[in-house]
Amino acid sequence: MQVTSTGSVRVDLLGGTLDLEPINLILPNVVTLNVATSLQAKVSLQEIEFEGVQIESKDYDTLYEFNESDITDENLFYNDFFKEMTFVMQILAFFNVRKNIKVELSSGAPAGSGLGGSSAMGMTLYKALSKYQSKEYSVHQAVMEIKGIEGRILNQGVPGYQDYFPAMLGGILALSGSPGRIETQQLYSQELKEFLEKRITLVYSGISRNSGINNWSVYKGFFDGVPNIRLGLETIARLSHEAYKSIQDKKYENLLFLIGKEGESRTALAPAIVPEEVALFYKNLKEHFANIGLKMCGAGGGGCFILTHTEEQKSLIQELIREKGMKVLDFSILPPIKGSSI
Repeated sequence: MQVTSTGSVRVDLLGGTLDLEPINLILPNVVTLNVATSLQAKVSLQEIEFEGVQIESKDYDTLYEFNESDITDENLFYNDFFKEMTFVMQILAFFNVRKNIKVELSSGAPAGSGLGGSSAMGMTLYKALSKYQSKEYSVHQAVMEIKGIEGRILNQGVPGYQDYFPAMLGGILALSGSPGRIETQQLYSQELKEFLEKRITLVYSGISRNSGINNWSVYKGFFDGVPNIRLGLETIARLSHEAYKSIQDKKYENLLFLIGKEGESRTALAPAIVPEEVALFYKNLKEHFANIGLKMCGAGGGGCFILTHTEEQKSLIQELIREKGMKVLDFSILPPIKGSSI
């Protein structure tokens, strides 16, 4: 028996960090906007004659083998036995799969990119295992279970929820919290897809992300009442809600402007969210393109960022990115997944 599954990596437009509970319930009009991309996690499961688990990771270019006797609660939860495969092994254990299986997987995004590649891979593995076991599930259930497993492994406070949904739902999503539930709204249209694809460039800086700049430090600062963090998140919430309304009203040029403003506001949350090299590159671009906007992906500090620009500016800006030694990650926005429901 063999099954395969894919799931989109997201590009966050506005409202990241607002997807942390209960910040999403405390600030007014909280919404997080992201898109499901053609950068996809891929998982293949195959039944094999082996008393354990084989994992072929395309990201690490390595074949891992774990005997069934290795897969104990102590090794799964209390030490570093499985190292970089801990997330995968905990998901397999959650489905009570401990032998006679080979897993082939790739995350769909560069390591440390800030695109939520590990979360997309976790959701894709969940889909594949559910298909493998003929198990029914809801999207909300799957997100809560995988978010819980990843949060346990990361051990850095409450993980945000926005990274998980694009792999399940596709399209262009608005995500907001209510007590005990995450509300999702599909905003996809062909018109919006084409507008964004022509006016957003995704860049992989190649800079290692600073682990000190993460959602946990912002989360703690919010509840400690740190003024710049409180004000920064309040501003991001306002801009994100304005962007949501701009999509509804089809004011797409305003949406583009707000993405750049959100990126500027995010720099107030922690030092060096925009690395010095990226900041200097952006300053140079602004001298030639006054309208250009920049937003770091994920928690910032390195990895990927997006640039907003006009359709006419795109090819020249991408040429300058490559001259700088950074990498343009070409992507398209995928439509909603047929049959998907929360």
